[in-house]
Amino acid sequence: MSLDEQTIQEIRAQFPILSKKINGTLLTYLDNAATTHNPQSVIDVSANYYTEINSNIHRGAHYLSREATAAHEAARDTIAKHFNATHSHEIIFTSGTTDGINLVASTLSHSAKIKPGDRILISALEHHSNIVPWQLLCQQTGAELDVIPVTDSGEWDLEELDQLLTNKTKLVAISHVSNALGTINPVEQIISKARQNGALILLDGAQSAAHMQVDVQALDCDFYVFSGHKCYAPTGIGVLWGKESILNELPPYKGGGEMIKQVTFEKTTYNELPFKYEAGTPNIEGAIALAAAFDWINNIGLNNIAAHEHHLLEIATSAIKEIEGVKIYGTSDQKAAVLSFNIHGIHHYDLGTLMDQMGVAVRTGHHCCQPLMAQYGIQGTVRASFAIYNTTEDVTRLINAIKKAKMMLS
Repeated sequence: MSLDEQTIQEIRAQFPILSKKINGTLLTYLDNAATTHNPQSVIDVSANYYTEINSNIHRGAHYLSREATAAHEAARDTIAKHFNATHSHEIIFTSGTTDGINLVASTLSHSAKIKPGDRILISALEHHSNIVPWQLLCQQTGAELDVIPVTDSGEWDLEELDQLLTNKTKLVAISHVSNALGTINPVEQIISKARQNGALILLDGAQSAAHMQVDVQALDCDFYVFSGHKCYAPTGIGVLWGKESILNELPPYKGGGEMIKQVTFEKTTYNELPFKYEAGTPNIEGAIALAAAFDWINNIGLNNIAAHEHHLLEIATSAIKEIEGVKIYGTSDQKAAVLSFNIHGIHHYDLGTLMDQMGVAVRTGHHCCQPLMAQYGIQGTVRASFAIYNTTEDVTRLINAIKKAKMMLS
């Protein structure tokens, strides 16, 4: 059951930026698949870091360094608990999803795990960040890329899976939820098949971490990556979770301070997890704020968040279908709160620009999914994406803005 309107208004009031006016109109922010805003409690944690404990971590004997180290490692514990990691040291802080995927791709390319003729399996739904690193890996190792096709409804064509997922497949890298269409992918089905073939599995959780409960042990993937800025936390912070045994086998990603045990000009020995993959001064404030964001999420409850977002998606989908000329992309029964659409005869950018002038913030373009857009024969879409702080009034403003912009552009 969705949260009542008063509770949603109380949640919304925790976000200072949502009181902002655009061209004299209260902001209707519907670009949450790109970036969510920060509640005041997370903003306060960020500010507190710089006003109270700003210091480098792990290396200092002084008070501030100890305080910063304790807060940073407590944040790692919070993230590990939220995702049910076996060990806190399986949590590697990164700059975001893209960085996490590139970390895995780079270390695999320098290991013995990927050889010429091996296959890497992705899907046609993937963000460029889960395509390009694997193309680079294939160029570097002689492996080859396979792609799970997508149906017109925006779902994986699983009939092709048995031909694509073979004993030559060494890695499956797939999105948990599509950023362009909102499709919630049946990742458990592919993970089960991949396990039978001995392949490694990476899940791109950029669009799932803030919207559903994720248990990495229950999923039985090998890597899970996500970004803080899609989880009510600051930009520039993210997480790679990886199974301890695999992370221990792979080589370092970057060289520098903290990721070493001992350095001589003849030989360097590397630090233990997680520090092996965290060279240099990390985004300390970002990690602490990310943990605060998940505390905030858990205080509301992921089930409550999912129910409310689904409620808004249903209302918006029903209303937009009444607008003549609208085509929705991504019509799976299993969807996150993403509504991607076009209006016949109107360019998505023009529509989005006019909506912005009415105070409605949506995303336009290919959403870093050019191969998927090419399959549909389009250049891009307008994408409205919902978060816990959005209201039914936001949906009304969205629909009214679409209608008004359509009338102006027709």
